Amino acid sequence: MSIVYGPVPSWRLGRSLGVDPVSTQEKTCSFNCIYCQLGPTRQRMTERQVFIQPSQLRQELDVGQVDNLSIDYVTFSGVAEPTLAVNLAELVAVVRERFAQPVAILTNSSLMKRGDVRRDLALFDVVVAKVDAPDEILYQRVNRPFVDYTLAEILWGIRRFREEFQGKLALQMMFVKANRDRAREMAEIARSLSSDEVQLNTPLRPSPVPPLSPAEMDEIEAAFAGLPVLNVYKAARPEVVFLDEEETRRRRPQNTADRKEVTKR
Repeated sequence: MSIVYGPVPSWRLGRSLGVDPVSTQEKTCSFNCIYCQLGPTRQRMTERQVFIQPSQLRQELDVGQVDNLSIDYVTFSGVAEPTLAVNLAELVAVVRERFAQPVAILTNSSLMKRGDVRRDLALFDVVVAKVDAPDEILYQRVNRPFVDYTLAEILWGIRRFREEFQGKLALQMMFVKANRDRAREMAEIARSLSSDEVQLNTPLRPSPVPPLSPAEMDEIEAAFAGLPVLNVYKAARPEVVFLDEEETRRRRPQNTADRKEVTKR
């Protein structure tokens, strides 16, 4: 299976069956984040296009023995930024034909200034949008974007989406050494965006940069007092059995060997 993978034991979404709407062999993204578990971006992309057809996704679901899986969410994510898929709406429709569970998406937020992207994201039950920096300088340093949008434009897009979206909006904030001292400013951004949840993350899977310690993440969490926070060190992870272990580890490396396998493709 090359599109459907998992289920993944997600600290945010429980037992999560993955759908990769881009499904390229190499990492394809509009960012080149310093901490990415998948290594450097091999295919730089900022324009949306069709990568897989709805019929391909439907076929994988038909043959993939997914009907009896115990899952909490179906989540659009993978080796690429999922909003790069211009036919997201059609792919979500295929998933909803098959599953009663809520459908989520993990996005780096880079294209949320675009109205077509916000319309597609509104089709999901849960949208997890990334914000890693409080200002343009740190945004350029941490996320290393290929898109021309500034951080201010991206935050405008998230804010506009919040006004329109009736589902659950979560913010994921990845903390590393480069931004750990900016937690209070990040918390103010979270407050201004009125998200339903703030997910405080640090790279626990193999990464080019080391994770912060539990104590450091506790200090960061304190800056978010009064906000609905989920701390990666404190969140539970369920037991799961993978449908296809190779495809799952390609998108969610669990050790250094897995990450090397991804980056050499």
